[in-house]
Amino acid sequence: MTSQATRQWSVLGGSTLAFTVCFMVWMMFAVIGIPIKKTLGLNETEFGLLAAMPVLTGSLIRLPLGMWTDKFGGRIVFFILMLCTVVPIWLISEATLYWHFLVLGLFVGLAGGSFSVGIAYVARWFDKSRQGMAMGVFGAGNSGAAVTKFVAPVLVVAYGWTMVPKVYAAAMLVTALAFWFLSHHDESHVVPKSVTMREQLAVLKDPNVWKLCQYYSIVFGGYVALSLWMTKYYITEYGFDIRAAALLAACFSLPGGVLRAIGGWLSDRFGAHPVTWWVMLISWVCLFFLSYPQTDLVIRTAKGDMSFHIGLNVWVFTALMFVMGVAWAVGKASVFKYISDEYSHNIGVVSGIVGLAGGMGGFLLPIMFGALVDITGVNSTIFMLMWGVTLVSLVWMYWTEIVPLRNAGSRSPLAVSRAG
Repeated sequence: MTSQATRQWSVLGGSTLAFTVCFMVWMMFAVIGIPIKKTLGLNETEFGLLAAMPVLTGSLIRLPLGMWTDKFGGRIVFFILMLCTVVPIWLISEATLYWHFLVLGLFVGLAGGSFSVGIAYVARWFDKSRQGMAMGVFGAGNSGAAVTKFVAPVLVVAYGWTMVPKVYAAAMLVTALAFWFLSHHDESHVVPKSVTMREQLAVLKDPNVWKLCQYYSIVFGGYVALSLWMTKYYITEYGFDIRAAALLAACFSLPGGVLRAIGGWLSDRFGAHPVTWWVMLISWVCLFFLSYPQTDLVIRTAKGDMSFHIGLNVWVFTALMFVMGVAWAVGKASVFKYISDEYSHNIGVVSGIVGLAGGMGGFLLPIMFGALVDITGVNSTIFMLMWGVTLVSLVWMYWTEIVPLRNAGSRSPLAVSRAG
């Protein structure tokens, strides 16, 4: 019989692998959407909707999946969820019309709901002092967004875009089977059957849950949205081909996934509040510089006109995106450290609510990105939007967490993990 420690790490490893593949599938349209856009003659808003469709169902399903995880356990819910996506993924290769892709994208998007299953499933296998680390390691499966940017362009160039969903469908099936053999079930991890849905959803009355939703709509919703958008951004803004653009885009999405484990460790050590504050502040500064559009300035002088170009070159732009990717990786873990600290008795439900909010950010933002670019013609307006959203979180955190700490006489407003 296997030891408890062996079961813990087997569950964590199998769940992280499964979530990585699910996230690869969830972000698939970030790459194959580009040749589909060209083939169907889509505008920017239509492309944004296409890329965002999987994110919609992956977001909406997170709450019920979190509740089912609390009720039935993560192993069976995760396994069935992955199996349900295999056929829709394959059928994308057979689609020909725009509405085909939109409908199939909704079914494929179920893979994105795997987060609220896995995060609650994994957390319950570890004690509270190590839950931040465990959830961070699991959340590193977000790096599936970067894996897609490495794998999918190679398949597109070598065999055409239709090969991508075929390979991904096979990968999902194999991963589902591997997960089943690596994972375990513990009956003590599920809530009593007597707990009703009404009782599970009572946390919706807690304003702190909504505040965490706001935070997560940036660090996760923004991450998903920019992971979907960056390949196309490098193509339109800097003129790269799809392979080079995807590689550069991975400089944001790879650290944004892999380093989530470090965010979990930092949150365990320093607390959720100070870590999240610095994440938001760093993001706000990066987004300020990313928002500035490419500008040609002409100054009329006594000696003639003087011309200047103001704008980020590709290397400075990529460096800022890398820094922001690191910050958001840490922030995704720190937000869920709040949840494990404050809502350990119903972590599945709260994870589902917060995950839904983050996923809806990932759904709505690409559509808003496309609309802003169609209206203004300025690519960097997408960062202007994100800058404003981040400012809202900073103000909200200041008044609900830092001000109460100061009023309580704390010498440092970032000295403890949470207040108010």
